[in-house]
Amino acid sequence: MGSFVLSHLHALGGGFVGYVIPFLFVLSLVVFFHELGHFLVARWCGVRILVFSIGFGPEIVGFNDRYGTRWKISAIPLGGFVKFFGDENAASAPDTASLAGMNAQERSQSFIFQPVIKRAAIVVAGPLANFALAIVIFAAVFMLYGKPTMSARVDAVQPGSAASEAGFKPGDVVVAIDGHDIDNFAEMQRVVSGSANETLTITVERDGARTVLHATPALKEVKDNFGNVERIGILGISRSMAPEDLKLHVVGPAQAVSMSVGETWSVIDRTMRYIGGVIAGREAANQLGGPIRIAQMSGQVASFGFVPLIQLAAVLSISIGLLNLFPIPLLDGGHLLFYLIEGVRGRPLSEKAQEVGFRIGLAIVLMLMIFATFNDIVHLTTS
Repeated sequence: MGSFVLSHLHALGGGFVGYVIPFLFVLSLVVFFHELGHFLVARWCGVRILVFSIGFGPEIVGFNDRYGTRWKISAIPLGGFVKFFGDENAASAPDTASLAGMNAQERSQSFIFQPVIKRAAIVVAGPLANFALAIVIFAAVFMLYGKPTMSARVDAVQPGSAASEAGFKPGDVVVAIDGHDIDNFAEMQRVVSGSANETLTITVERDGARTVLHATPALKEVKDNFGNVERIGILGISRSMAPEDLKLHVVGPAQAVSMSVGETWSVIDRTMRYIGGVIAGREAANQLGGPIRIAQMSGQVASFGFVPLIQLAAVLSISIGLLNLFPIPLLDGGHLLFYLIEGVRGRPLSEKAQEVGFRIGLAIVLMLMIFATFNDIVHLTTS
């Protein structure tokens, strides 16, 4: 099976340049900005930073800045970390022996002795930096290239589909779903794809008048342009490709930022709806992917050019920022949960309780990684 998987990996992006390089670029960019968020707020709070690393394991190359921070690239490019003064390891576990021997000045530079509000600010800065990176990327693309959109006009209705049963007709223009305005076909598609088996109230414009339809998208497996299988909601309509339905919107800076915030929120909303669907049993968990899937997508998207690749980086940045906010010990959200408890109690949890929490968090993270990697391998061997 190993050789079979390797043959797939080689074919996915034309070898090293087409597969590994895009993956390293996308992941390193996202990780760098995540850790930079922690770094900048920590330095602003007066915390001494010992190490800023992209990757784990042995150092490949690095340098020291004038503040004594070691900036380095390490051998295992699957993440990164910022190590603060007083930390024992990359997971920011406190070095008990070192902390006990610190004087007052050293304590003021150590992360663990900062007020809880400063520690929370340093921790949340990483995910917020991921969201900010995505907004900047989306805004830059909108300003440089504009935003091409297709009207949400129906060209054809598939017989026996959810749309057919709801009463859609060719020429209908979707203007709202569940009371939210729809400006283009892609926006409508995003809502429908994440609403499988949910009844939607859809307002269409037909012959100059508005008509309200009720449709329940069917959950179906579809293949994208690369042959990847997705389970999404389908109405059973095709869009109009008439020239008058294609528009290119020229976007200024303020509108670009507004649109990119909306795009970022759309990714967050779709992700949370999917996770909710998995928990409720409406969605299949086999869509969860890990590093292999990210690498596969990076190689595939890179074949279309740099702009699609940087947009993939934006989506991945949002996903990593959101994942890190989950209240799982070991992730940023787990630290924030501990700080919230500390703020309410007026004192931190005991070292024993925190140690148990981090062990549980480590077990959850490892299980998720194993499950995602298993999904990746199954996806490769069946695609």
